[in-house]
Formats: sequence, C-alpha cells, structure tokens
Amino acid sequence: MRYWLMKSEPEAYGIDDLARDKVTAWWGVRNYQARNFMRDQMKPGDRGFFYHSNCAEPGIVGIVEVCKPAYPDATQFDRKHKYFDPKSTPENPRWLNVDVKLVKKTRLVGLAELRSHKALANMRVQAKGNRLSITPVDPAEWKYITERLMEGRAK
Repeated sequence: MRYWLMKSEPEAYGIDDLARDKVTAWWGVRNYQARNFMRDQMKPGDRGFFYHSNCAEPGIVGIVEVCKPAYPDATQFDRKHKYFDPKSTPENPRWLNVDVKLVKKTRLVGLAELRSHKALANMRVQAKGNRLSITPVDPAEWKYITERLMEGRAK
C-alpha cells in the first residue's frame, strides 16, 4: 500500500462534498507529474490524506482510499468544461483520474501544525513552491500523522 496527499479547494470540492457523495472521481488534474502518480503508482487500496488548499486554513481534513485505478478524465473531452483539452482524444487521452472513497473525516491538521513537527519536515506539501495536487507521503509520515496528530498525542 502507498500513501498520498490529495489537494482540493473546498469551494470546488471539499471533504463535506465527499462525505455526501461517498465516492468521487479525482478529476481536473492538469499536471503531468501528478497525472503520472495516478497512472503509474496509485492502486486500489492505497490511502490518502484529503487536504483542503487555497483556503483560510489549509490542511488535512480527512482520509480517503483509492477505489478505482486510473482511467481517462472525461472533462478533457467536454468543450464546455474549463478542463477541456483540444489536444486530447478518446483514443489518446492525456489526462486521467482515479476514484476515491471517504474513509473518515478528521479534525483539521493544518499546514502550520504539520510544519511544527520535525518528523514531517520532508513532506512535499511543505516544500517551498510545491503546487502539486497529488504527492506521495512516506509511510513514516503517514503513521506519525494518523497515530500522533490525529489522535492528539503529539504537541
């Protein structure tokens, strides 16, 4: 099993939307590296942190599980959609998505809190200039966050 951090702006699609929908396609990714993570490395059963970005208090707000492997993102073919890509065809799609399901909502583990723990200093979400919507999470980081921060044992 691999671990991921998956960013979404709460105004576009937040944790409460996923709680309502139960399962969603993680569409709209338009970065080749993030796309390649979905295509080449994400597998059903992998877990991810659902991370609210570009908001008043960015941070982890839930845990998701990949429940369907990568397949073409339908928005790339929709001429009326903001994610339409005229260079992409059904025979040769450029963009993919995976499906994720909600495991659980969690308390907000904000970016400031993540930054305050030396054990998490190498997380990609903390890297200056990191704009990737999907990044791998080291198993030790996953364990630290889920067992210590989400359970409230580390200060």
